[in-house]
Amino acid sequence: MDDLTRYADFRTRLRSVAHALGVIIAAFLVGALVLPVAVLVLVNPFYPLRVSGGLTIAGNLLLTMTQFVGFVLVAVGYVKWQDVDLYDLSLPSLRDVGWMGGGFVLLFVVAYGLSIVITVLGLETATNAVVKLGQENPQFFLYMIPVSLLFIGPGEELVFRGVVQGLFRKAYGVVPAVVITSVLFGVAHYLALVGEGQVTYIAIATGLGLVLGAVYERTENVVVPIVIHGAWNAMLFTVQWYAATNPEMMESLTLLR
Repeated sequence: MDDLTRYADFRTRLRSVAHALGVIIAAFLVGALVLPVAVLVLVNPFYPLRVSGGLTIAGNLLLTMTQFVGFVLVAVGYVKWQDVDLYDLSLPSLRDVGWMGGGFVLLFVVAYGLSIVITVLGLETATNAVVKLGQENPQFFLYMIPVSLLFIGPGEELVFRGVVQGLFRKAYGVVPAVVITSVLFGVAHYLALVGEGQVTYIAIATGLGLVLGAVYERTENVVVPIVIHGAWNAMLFTVQWYAATNPEMMESLTLLR
């Protein structure tokens, strides 16, 4: 593990901040705008992805996968373009597998603790637009399980833990890198939120990002947070599917929104 704190020269710090923010913006532009528009233009004439009420389920799934393919392309492309060594993407060791299990449990503990705080304070929590869509069509949650494992986990972790945290680590050290990246990770979810309580949702995402960032620094293998993140989202979608098909469970699932 690198130094816990570091104070690089001004040029390095400025470059790290500019490049980290640039990578995040590029990931959203390519993943959420350029590639989805291209897919709609190329695919829709042959296989309708849009209906009068908006996107079909297939359209939503395809565009979600496309979005995170864009994230991966930006992360990998940045590393190749800059010719820098920011993350290790290797076959997990037994130690890494142990951290995957431990990290998942730690995510659950942190999430549960945050849910207690939110309940005590009486705060509202916004809903992710993907969850809103699944509540209208529960089958969508089942489709999102493999999407989480194969696309969302790899895409978000390569961008945030791999590139962004790597850049901040070089400029500020491990602890500031984990904290700053986690905050950016939380804020990045803002555009996907509906309803009141956006700040609460961002705080939850930031807390979970701290766990993912810390586990990554312990293992130094980005595959570990990729697996944890994908499995966590898959678990949430599984629970959401159960809740949507068993309405009496919904009141107990405030956190999992």
